[in-house]
Amino acid sequence: MWEELVPPKHPLAARVLAVLSPEARKAYAAKTEMLTRESLDAHSASFDQTQRFKKMIQLEMQFEVAFARAGGMFLAGPDGVVGGDVAGFGDQRELELLVEAGFTPVEAIHIATWNGAKFLRQEDHIGSLGVDKQADIVIVRGDPTRNIRDVEQVEVVFKDGVGYDSKRLIESVRGLVGIR
Repeated sequence: MWEELVPPKHPLAARVLAVLSPEARKAYAAKTEMLTRESLDAHSASFDQTQRFKKMIQLEMQFEVAFARAGGMFLAGPDGVVGGDVAGFGDQRELELLVEAGFTPVEAIHIATWNGAKFLRQEDHIGSLGVDKQADIVIVRGDPTRNIRDVEQVEVVFKDGVGYDSKRLIESVRGLVGIR
């Protein structure tokens, strides 16, 4: 998720900003404003570094796809950066970034679920749906296998056999994420 820093290509969605505490929102805004300003100011001390970083991110994304296509096992997981990475939302954004890198939506979902389980040698228990497997199930509005952004349209999350209303869960932490 490093590409989100230079400057933020996709500002945090309103739903993510809504759960951040006022302090975390302010810190995120200040950091992204500074990064954006410096990335656009050719006279900035960090302008050249920022431009190199942007190129490096593109090369990294190309490498990730080539690595996986060559048979390498690629794993997914969000980085905690700039105070805007919120549990669950960061995982969704990670899927979107994998698709931006060149993976298909189905490949991105596979990387985020099955590959992690296989790497941990737990694929008999987790990583996919099946009899006697542990799984959290997310019901989304739309079809993320066709449009990965649909992963953001979570309606219900099933964990340990109990369904949770996504909107109510998010509302319950509105303005609280990032409080120290």
